[in-house]
Amino acid sequence: MQVDLFIPCFIDQLFPQTGWNVVKVLEKGGIEVNYNPKQTCCGQPTFNSGYWNPSRKIAQKFLKDFPNDRPIVVPSASCAGYIKNHYPQLFKDQPELKEDVDRVCRNVIELTDFLVNHLRIEDFGACFPHKITYHDGCAALREYGLKDEPGKLLRNVAGIDLRELPENTTCCGFGGTFMVKFVPISTAMVEQKVENALSTGAEYIVSTEASCLINIESYIRKNELPIKTLHIADVLANF
Repeated sequence: MQVDLFIPCFIDQLFPQTGWNVVKVLEKGGIEVNYNPKQTCCGQPTFNSGYWNPSRKIAQKFLKDFPNDRPIVVPSASCAGYIKNHYPQLFKDQPELKEDVDRVCRNVIELTDFLVNHLRIEDFGACFPHKITYHDGCAALREYGLKDEPGKLLRNVAGIDLRELPENTTCCGFGGTFMVKFVPISTAMVEQKVENALSTGAEYIVSTEASCLINIESYIRKNELPIKTLHIADVLANF
C-alpha cells in the first residue's frame, strides 16, 4: 500500500525526529511512504485565530500538495480533524474545488487510526521498558474522535508500564494561541495536567499530539520536574 505523509509544521520545525519515526513505523508495517517536500502547513493556526482568508490560501496549497487519491497519514489528530471538519466550510463558496476538498477530507487519516483501523496492526514489535501515562488531546477526542487506538498500540509495546492519567480528558492548556493570549489560565491548566501525570509515578507523558506536548514540556523544563514527554510514534519506533 502507498500513502502520502503529511508532517505538521510544528513537528517539522520542533520535533523532526518524530517525523522520521513516523516513517519508520509505517515502513515496518509494509507501507510505501511518499513525502512531498513542498508541503508546509494545513492552515489551522490562522483559522483558529479568525484569519479565514489566509487560511483558505494555505488550504488551497494543501490541496495542490496532495493530489493523489490515497491515504494521507497525519501524526496529529488536531490537524487531521481540522482538515476533515473545516475545509468544506472554508471552500463552501468555491464549488470548483469541491472534488479536491472531498478527496482530501476522505483520505486524511490520523496515524494511530490508520495503524489500528486501516492497516489492522496493533503490535509493531516495539520495546519501551518505562513507566508512561497517556494524554488525550482535546482535538483528538472532540474534533477527530480518537480514543481507543493509542491505548491498543501502547499496550502491545514490550516492557511498557501504562498508567492511567487522572482527569485525562481535561485540557492541558495549549489551545494554539490560547497559551500565548491567556498565560495565567494556560499555566494553571498545564500545572494540573503535569501534577496528575507525576501522581502516577510515570517517567513519560505520551500523546498523539506534539502540539500539546510543546506546552507540557515547556512547563516541565521551566520547573525542572522529573518527567519527560514523547510522541507516540517515538515509542512505537523502538524496535
